[in-house]
Amino acid sequence: MFTRAELELIADMAEKYDTYVITDEVYEHIVYAPYQHTYFATLPGMWQRTISCSSLSKTYSITGWRLGYTIAPPEITDRIKKVHDFLTVGAAAPLQEAVIPGLRFGQEYYNDLLATYTRKRDLFVEGLDAIGLQHTVPQGAYYILMDISEFGFDSDLEFCEVLARDVGVGAVPGSSFFREPVNHLIRFHFAKRDETLCAALNRLETIRKKIPARK
Repeated sequence: MFTRAELELIADMAEKYDTYVITDEVYEHIVYAPYQHTYFATLPGMWQRTISCSSLSKTYSITGWRLGYTIAPPEITDRIKKVHDFLTVGAAAPLQEAVIPGLRFGQEYYNDLLATYTRKRDLFVEGLDAIGLQHTVPQGAYYILMDISEFGFDSDLEFCEVLARDVGVGAVPGSSFFREPVNHLIRFHFAKRDETLCAALNRLETIRKKIPARK
């Protein structure tokens, strides 16, 4: 999570260099205490410089519907519409209609959503801690990066293949999310049923036995 001070620094640079800021607000409702989400466009002078991008997929658990939106000044939105028309034309009309009830949910829904993911995060984090695996603690969203340095693999992709084959747990190579040559992280996803998370943790208890460290 960016702190407000970090966002204000970015805002200062946007004004200094007379540029726009494109933000990803997809996980705006999945931010864990004590952290808080700040909409960049609400910072002083940033409404006219911000293109806010978000999605309905994560908030309403409809990732397959591929519904999202942007919020930007009118002159930018006009250009976005033109580009969008040539790229995808539009999302399926029935799905756009179907999501409307979700947009009318009250605050209780969002409170329950956050409480659910907070509990799942804590369950998975505590399980990894009990095994002694090094990992990040998410400030938002529902992913955890685990450090695989102790296993001595040069390739995180190879490690993920071995993990799936020999331990029975799937993960995504962390290098997928870095421009730099980062190969010591893999990503787990904990937006799953509790029994699935517990089953994964049970299998991960055998990870050092089934994937001996390379020297």
